[in-house]
Amino acid sequence: MKFQLLPMIAAAMIFTAGCQSKSQTTSTDGNGKDSASVVAADPNNPSDGGQAPIGDIMKMKVADAKTILARKQVPILCYHQIRDWRPKDSKTAKDYIVPVEAFKAHIKMLADSGYHTILPDQLYDYLNNGTALPSKPVMLTFDDTDLDQFTIAAPEMKKYGFKGVFFVMTVSLGRPNYMSRAQVKELSDMGHVIGSHTWDHHNVKKYQGQDWVTQIEKPTKTLEEITGKPIHHFAYPFGLWNPEAIPELKKRGMKSAFILATKRDENDPLFTIRRIIASGYWSAKTLSNSIRNSF
Repeated sequence: MKFQLLPMIAAAMIFTAGCQSKSQTTSTDGNGKDSASVVAADPNNPSDGGQAPIGDIMKMKVADAKTILARKQVPILCYHQIRDWRPKDSKTAKDYIVPVEAFKAHIKMLADSGYHTILPDQLYDYLNNGTALPSKPVMLTFDDTDLDQFTIAAPEMKKYGFKGVFFVMTVSLGRPNYMSRAQVKELSDMGHVIGSHTWDHHNVKKYQGQDWVTQIEKPTKTLEEITGKPIHHFAYPFGLWNPEAIPELKKRGMKSAFILATKRDENDPLFTIRRIIASGYWSAKTLSNSIRNSF
């Protein structure tokens, strides 16, 4: 790695702030279908949602933006730290720190309400091809590689047969309070999906030249080596993106990318998929209402 001080600074900042974005907007789209889902995985037929080699991602058949935008949005939740609040936690930080019992209540509410978790390839196949999803689909995503996502979130989700998406920032792997490489692999082996979240959480809107290799290409390759699986999904740090980022992500094997609660791009909606941050202030009832109002 070419940087020396930056990783330490970045990791410290992320631990306290996470992917911060406070915008929460409501969007209304067309109606989707509710029924059992079958996800294809034929590498010879990329258009059916199969895993194409990285070099072929740019050649994959993609539905037009109008078609994708017309499909009903799937609720996608974004979590960061899952731990009890501490006296030094600021009011803003508590939005990104969900107390343990609150998280458990969130997951129980989703299960009791009949939600079924889906994974990024299912979402991609639904948005791109119209493939049916389970009734009441929801996606659970976790940013920044925090250790409590492995020790608290994953076991709690397992109780209900839920699977999630863990967007990993590779600079923090093995550091105190963050997941190790072995733990990331274990999550992958358990059926969760590992996604790319840059090397050290730099704002994608500021990338130039070699930054695309340092922040996207190398971290993605690292995660593929850890998991033994292709990495095709990305989450923007802070939820911030620009149109220039999308072709760079496509060139590096990404099929989709996730923002936060801002408006989707009218030209590339698969690379601006909306999520909402599950606030540490929210009760299970508030979360339920927010899902209905935001998607």
